[in-house]
Amino acid sequence: MQSLVFLIPLAIVVGLVALGIFFWSIRSGQYEDLDGAAERILLDDEDDQ
Repeated sequence: MQSLVFLIPLAIVVGLVALGIFFWSIRSGQYEDLDGAAERILLDDEDDQ
């Protein structure tokens, strides 16, 4: 029972940190162009040769 006193707040803190990192990644534009990298591999660049 004493371990729950430590583990429950620790789980809440870890969850809040993960949520903060997720919102930071949304604000910094990490999810803006999801299709760009997938389509870029299909393009044939003649300049590379």
